[in-house]
Amino acid sequence: MNIEKGFDKIVKTLRVMITDQPGYLGRLTTAIGSEGGNIGDIRLISSGLTHNIREITVYVDNDQHLEMILKAVAAVEGVIVEEVIDRVQQVHEGGKIAVRSRVEIKTIGDVRKIYTPGVASICRQIQQKPRLADTYTAIGNTVAIVTNGTAILGLGDIGPVAGMPVMEGKAVLFDHLVGISGVPILLRSKNVDHIVDTIWHLAPTFGAIKLEDIAAPDCFEIERRLVEMLDIPVMHDDQHGTAVVVLASLLNATRFTGTRLQNATIGIIGLGAAGTGIAKLLMAYGVKKVVGTDLNPGAMEMLQTLGGEPTNLAGVMERAQVVIATTGCPGLIKPDMVKQGQVILALSNPDAEIKPQDAMTAGASFAADGKSINNALAFPGIFRGALDARASRINNRMLIAAAKAIASHAEEGELVPGILNRNVHLAVAEAVARAAAETGVIKPRD
Repeated sequence: MNIEKGFDKIVKTLRVMITDQPGYLGRLTTAIGSEGGNIGDIRLISSGLTHNIREITVYVDNDQHLEMILKAVAAVEGVIVEEVIDRVQQVHEGGKIAVRSRVEIKTIGDVRKIYTPGVASICRQIQQKPRLADTYTAIGNTVAIVTNGTAILGLGDIGPVAGMPVMEGKAVLFDHLVGISGVPILLRSKNVDHIVDTIWHLAPTFGAIKLEDIAAPDCFEIERRLVEMLDIPVMHDDQHGTAVVVLASLLNATRFTGTRLQNATIGIIGLGAAGTGIAKLLMAYGVKKVVGTDLNPGAMEMLQTLGGEPTNLAGVMERAQVVIATTGCPGLIKPDMVKQGQVILALSNPDAEIKPQDAMTAGASFAADGKSINNALAFPGIFRGALDARASRINNRMLIAAAKAIASHAEEGELVPGILNRNVHLAVAEAVARAAAETGVIKPRD
């Protein structure tokens, strides 16, 4: 099973000065363990005549847990904590992305080639044949990552600037996994008309638009209108990226349990962007029975309009063979609600509706959370494939092709493959490009 350990912990690094004699390091690690701290890497930084400096990675539950560990360490003779280092903060300092040139400038002749006067001839060619912009500019390999900050992870409406680290993270994954330039775009507005109009005006800069962390129900209308208005791919990742990875997971989970996915009853708890996107894609794949629940009556009505059946939390847990939760409500699913043999995907980040280990202990046949069932497995390859195919849109056939490619690359016994396996993303891109060609959404060349 793909249940990752330690992801619900906070990572801290203790830089400590330790007396260089037998037993002192052991007493230090014992003190950390006595307060429930999990120890990761231990690195020797420097050695002196009487003391050495080490950095010890410690996984803690929260700041209060860290303080308990520091108090225990302070009581150990011969050990001094010099610094507590937050590696997560360190990696974010200065931001995680930058715009850099792909060409070198060594002489004034180089300047004249990349800028005036040489660039004028390229501008004229693009004016005469606009599609040449895909050849002679970065547009065809650049994706806008657009948010208004209303649904950031499981943190909710924290605003676009607070959501920027997430957008930067998406851009890093785009670059690292498939070589796409992702550009974060932060919008202050919560007005659908303003957002659609702004993105429409910005669209000539980009080869595709990735909508990110925009709350339901506005996200549905924004995406629908942009898809109609633009001739480049537009995809709301919280809906469709998540749905693709969920479908991939279920293709494997139902195969392991001997269940035919199309005939299984699927229960969805939380019918916001992710939950509704999952319902849409599963129905497009051929799932006949989807039951779901949400606190918002409008979301329940939308599920019914799509062909699903609204119910309550107890109804989902009682009737569904597969339960998918996207509520942002930690601990919502209690262990005694889990039925023997159920597949439980509790996908809210950073804290799941039920920990996978707890679901498995309660009788689930498979369980995973949003850290392993992550849309980062889907969106890089989907956009790479759409850009490579010069697709005008992303349709369900392309999404289903992506899910099948992901599922086929999972190791035996796993629901999905690892996020950093580039071969997976290349396979997704190829499958998506092929589906784009088969469904006739490729733009003609000039």
